[in-house]
Amino acid sequence: MLENYLPILIFLVLGIIFGVVPVALGKLVAPNRPDSDKLAPYECGFEAFEDSRMKFDVRFYLVAILFIIFDLEIAFLFPWAVVLEEIGLFGYMAMVVFLGILVVGFIYEWKKGALEWE
Repeated sequence: MLENYLPILIFLVLGIIFGVVPVALGKLVAPNRPDSDKLAPYECGFEAFEDSRMKFDVRFYLVAILFIIFDLEIAFLFPWAVVLEEIGLFGYMAMVVFLGILVVGFIYEWKKGALEWE
């Protein structure tokens, strides 16, 4: 009965080894030369120690939203490409319409200047 759990135990031990050993080697072998620039948090090009209520450009949000939208849409292409032969012409045309809507949205954002940076 317990021999059925041996592969799981081996998998867990190997997972821990592959997860812990590289981190431990990095801590032991890597040089540790911290300075104020390396220890400062980087936040979208802003100075890290300014007023928390300062105004900043909304374009940071626009770029983030555009990235999320187009990144998620690309994620839909992978499963579609895997089953393309099975879904036939209907699935192909559905993806063409889907990508067409994406292209229209991209052109709209381009024309509105949301992709321009000063």
